[in-house]
Amino acid sequence: MKPDNIQYALEETKVIYEPDRRIETFGSTRFEFLMMSELMDQVGQVRIRTGEVEAQKPQIIKPDGYEEIEFEGFNEEAREFFNYLKNKGHNLAFLKYGFVFKRTEVKESVVNENFDHLKEKLLSEARREGNPAKALIQGVDDAWEYSLLKFTIEMIQKSSDINAFDFHRKGLL
Repeated sequence: MKPDNIQYALEETKVIYEPDRRIETFGSTRFEFLMMSELMDQVGQVRIRTGEVEAQKPQIIKPDGYEEIEFEGFNEEAREFFNYLKNKGHNLAFLKYGFVFKRTEVKESVVNENFDHLKEKLLSEARREGNPAKALIQGVDDAWEYSLLKFTIEMIQKSSDINAFDFHRKGLL
């Protein structure tokens, strides 16, 4: 996959229906996805993929005892600055998120239907269903995994403040 294709997939991916829930702070979270993508070489055909993505509970990574943090592209002063902050008691903890993509559970089908009409129909179904773990994603067919990765990154971004708050509240950060 060329970088231009990856960039195109990231630009074209849209989360049409977003899960109500976020990544759990103290446990794993499972999201169900339904990804729709137009077939590139066939008009009026849409591929639908369904499956699950599991977010493992976020881990706190603290640089104590972990001196091998890389400062690629920075001069030696970056390491000194990092050590200065650490020695002054600044909290330099990071949250690490892990996802498991369960490829074996992905199912595919091709539907002969207008893309926009099908999108509205699937959106109405998702709203009626009310599943708090459900996501409807519009992706690029030949780069659908990048579309799914974009969804996971967006879930991390939307969950990180909540997770950090929970860790602070428990005195872990």
